[in-house]
Amino acid sequence: MIPSSELIINPDGSIFHLHLKPEQLADRVILVGDPGRVKTVTANFQHIECEIQNREFVSVTGNYNNQRFTVISTGIGTDNIDIVVNELDALANIDFTNREIRPVFRKLQIVRIGTSGGLQDYLPVNSYVISGKAIGFDGLLNFYARRNEISDLGFEEAFTQYVNWNPQLTSPYVVDCSPSLLEKMQGPDIQIGVTISAPGFYGPQGRVLRLSLADPLLNQKIEQFRYEGHAITNFEMECSAIYGLSALMGHEALTVCLIIANRIEKNANGSYHIFMENLIKYVLNKLTS
Repeated sequence: MIPSSELIINPDGSIFHLHLKPEQLADRVILVGDPGRVKTVTANFQHIECEIQNREFVSVTGNYNNQRFTVISTGIGTDNIDIVVNELDALANIDFTNREIRPVFRKLQIVRIGTSGGLQDYLPVNSYVISGKAIGFDGLLNFYARRNEISDLGFEEAFTQYVNWNPQLTSPYVVDCSPSLLEKMQGPDIQIGVTISAPGFYGPQGRVLRLSLADPLLNQKIEQFRYEGHAITNFEMECSAIYGLSALMGHEALTVCLIIANRIEKNANGSYHIFMENLIKYVLNKLTS
């Protein structure tokens, strides 16, 4: 039995942070960072079943093309992803009545739709990229057992050696997306790349305002790095934890991002909302086709 200190259940029977009840969770989950983007996704739904909000976590379950989805805003960062993915798995695979793991595993499909900064000149602003691999600069996965079993250790070693990784930083980890979701989500207008999830927006992604960087050349080395035909394509802040936790738990996960800034070309698009709406419709149609 899982103690109440480890699995906190609210008085109404919902999970601690998300405030969702097990019966309110669909097998297909869309994650977005911005709470306001939940409505952008669910505006496409034909039916809304429930709407729940606690802190930055806005959750809506409904139907699109006669298939059930749950859309959740995670806020920013892999620390929030640790909360969201663990609580999603608990909703799916722990019996809240007796606090025991269910004997039959329930697999979730988890797709993040986000925004990102491009690190290659062939990823212009307003383009789309699927994260075939994610590199975690955040260190979250290193707190969990079996981390090496689901990580690309060869990629990790080659990357840390190439950039001369600072030992004062957390050790990077590399995890692949779900092969089946990748096959389903591919299209002629979407690139497949390698995404870095950074533990911050400024220094960890090489931005300089008033603080200098520990390694001013790190972004340049990231852009130049190649491994078995892979190049690092973009920065964001959540993907690695989604991939790592989902792989450990047995769920399928994929991230697809809209490039809203290109760090090489030094340009950005603040009016990207129509491109995000098009990406959302693309993902929903791919998942229900």
